[in-house]
Amino acid sequence: MRYQKLVVALAIAAACNRASTGAVVPQSASAVADPDAREWIQLFDGKDLNGWQVKFTGHPLGENFRNTYRVENGMLEVRYDQWPSFNGEFGHIFYNHPFSYYVVAAEYRFVGHQVPGAGPQLAWGNRNNGIMVHSQSAESMGLNQDFPISLEVQLLGGLGEGPRPTVNLCTPGTNVFMDDKLFTPHCVNSKSRTFDGDVWVRAEALVLGDSIIKHIVNGDTVLQYTKPQMGGGNANNTKPGVLVEGKPLTEGYIALQAETAPIDFRKVEVLVLEGCMDPKAKNFKRYFVKSVPASCRY
Repeated sequence: MRYQKLVVALAIAAACNRASTGAVVPQSASAVADPDAREWIQLFDGKDLNGWQVKFTGHPLGENFRNTYRVENGMLEVRYDQWPSFNGEFGHIFYNHPFSYYVVAAEYRFVGHQVPGAGPQLAWGNRNNGIMVHSQSAESMGLNQDFPISLEVQLLGGLGEGPRPTVNLCTPGTNVFMDDKLFTPHCVNSKSRTFDGDVWVRAEALVLGDSIIKHIVNGDTVLQYTKPQMGGGNANNTKPGVLVEGKPLTEGYIALQAETAPIDFRKVEVLVLEGCMDPKAKNFKRYFVKSVPASCRY
C-alpha cells in the first residue's frame, strides 16, 4: 500500500496554540490560507531542546543523564560517549503538548556503537531506538519506570546480517487490534526493507485518535493497526492508577527514546489533522479529518 508522502508546505516553528477543545492548531495570517498547504509544526528547531522534557529510569524528571540528549550540528542527537557503563537507565525525551489526530514524522540515522557495557543481554538494543506515540506524559511516569505507556514506532538499523525491518510496533503497557482481533505480543515487524549503514530514513506514523494507526517509511505504509488501548506488560514500575487495563488511547505525547544506541534526528515534525473544516473559514484545510469548530476564523 502506497501512502502519499506528505510535503512540507509551511514551517511554523512554535507557532501553535491550544483550541478550547484541546486540539493544537497552527496560527496563520489573517488572509485566507491555502486549504491544501500542509502546515507542519516543527517540534525541533535545530538549536536547543526547548519544548522537550527528559526522563531517565531512576532519575528525576528533567535530568538529562550523562548529557545523552544534545543538540549539535543542527541535529537532536542521542550519545553515549559520557557513559562508562549501562545499568538500565533507559531514557525518553517528551514533547510538551499532546496530540490526538496527526502525522508525526522523524528523519533519523543510526551512528556509532552501542553504549559500553550493554553486553549480550542487550544485543537487541544495537541500532535500536523508537518514537513513542500516544504516550503518557513525562510527569506521570514513575521514578523507576523504564518505558512510558505508549505505542512505540520501533526504529531499527541494519546490521549487515540479513533482513532487519524498521518502523515496527512495540507495545509498552498497551495492546492494539490487528485484523479485528486483540493483538497482545509485545512487538511485531513491519514490511519495510532493511537500511544498512548510516543512512537517513524518514519514519512517519499516521495516528487517528483511538481508531486507525499506520506506520510509514520513506512514503510506504508498512504496518497498520486499530483501537490502541492500555494493557499488557513491558512498562514496569508505573505509578499506581496510571495504567488502566482496556482504556482507549485517544491522545498522548510524542517521545524519542535513548535505548543504548547513538542516533541523529535532523527533523521531528507534526501535521495536525484536526481543525476547521468549514470551507467558508480563513483557516479551512481540506486534509483535516476531525472537525474542531471552535478553531475556525472568519
